[in-house]
Amino acid sequence: MTDVRVDETGWLAQQFETYRAHLRGVAYRMLGSLSDAEDAVQEAWLRLERSSPNSVENLGGWLTTVVARVSLDMLRSRRSRREELVGVRMPAPIVGRVGNALGDGPEQEALLADSVGTALLVVLDRLTPAERLAFVLHDTFAVPFDEIAPIVGCSSAAARQLASRARRRVQGAPPARDGDLVRQREIVEAFLTAARGADFGALLAMLDPDVVLRVDEAAAVLPGAARDMRGAVAVASRAVQAGGGPATLALVDGAVCGVVAPLGQLLLVLRFTIARGKIVEIEAIADPDRLSGFEIKLLDD
Repeated sequence: MTDVRVDETGWLAQQFETYRAHLRGVAYRMLGSLSDAEDAVQEAWLRLERSSPNSVENLGGWLTTVVARVSLDMLRSRRSRREELVGVRMPAPIVGRVGNALGDGPEQEALLADSVGTALLVVLDRLTPAERLAFVLHDTFAVPFDEIAPIVGCSSAAARQLASRARRRVQGAPPARDGDLVRQREIVEAFLTAARGADFGALLAMLDPDVVLRVDEAAAVLPGAARDMRGAVAVASRAVQAGGGPATLALVDGAVCGVVAPLGQLLLVLRFTIARGKIVEIEAIADPDRLSGFEIKLLDD
């Protein structure tokens, strides 16, 4: 019996591996974080091990549903747990450094090859968890609304409406991020340098005329933090006031960002969306839940 169980587990593991990339793609689009996506995929494997796989007619569909449910629960939990920034010690997910070449590991390649741009992930973050799930599963992975409805806990027609609302918001998303990491680094580094030097003209030259600065609730309570604003002049003026401070360069989920992490304690991520060589969006993130989900590697000077 033990041999049979070992053989069955081995076969199950092989089958699971054939779906891993797909499941990771579903979870990443849902959660916007590599580490959270890996957690969701691992949870799907644990649930598969505890189940009766012989009773599963469509393993790929079953696993997709499980990952979607797990991701939905994680999104809802993320929204319901808003900790106070002051007095909370952040986790320190600074896992290492990479050289000037920015690294070319499989995770970086996977992200660059992925059709999901950071600009789209920012828009998806503004959807409700149910809207995000309906949109991701239907529009990206062609899951029928009849299968989406039970996951969300609504009718098929209501699931269709969720996806429709999400689609309208996504269609207004900024252009996709430039994928060249070297160029990203040049622009982000130049922006931070210009901010520290109060070089208003240099900042204007790097910003799209309709650039948007977005500040999450946690970042908004930081001293001197700005509210959301639009326009190159307004954003450049705010950057001069902020001064760039102690922000350093890092890869955050595979994209070049600025981070503030004194003594390894991550306090703030500045995420840039760059399109056609211009910065079209800057997002200031200080929410503890979101910070804890990022995979971060500091970039060497």
